[in-house]
Amino acid sequence: MINSGLMTIEDLADYLKVTRRTIYDWVKHNKIPAVKLVGQWRFKKDKIDDWLDGQSQPH
Repeated sequence: MINSGLMTIEDLADYLKVTRRTIYDWVKHNKIPAVKLVGQWRFKKDKIDDWLDGQSQPH
């Protein structure tokens, strides 16, 4: 597997159906799990999925 589950800002924006600007804002405020590799942000899909599970609010 070439990308080993790592997503770029663009991949993540598409996956979450939000803008790239939103992703950058979340990263800036440490709201989303991210890692910086060679000056570029990357996101592990399993960490993002765990983060999403933690965001759900009971109604």
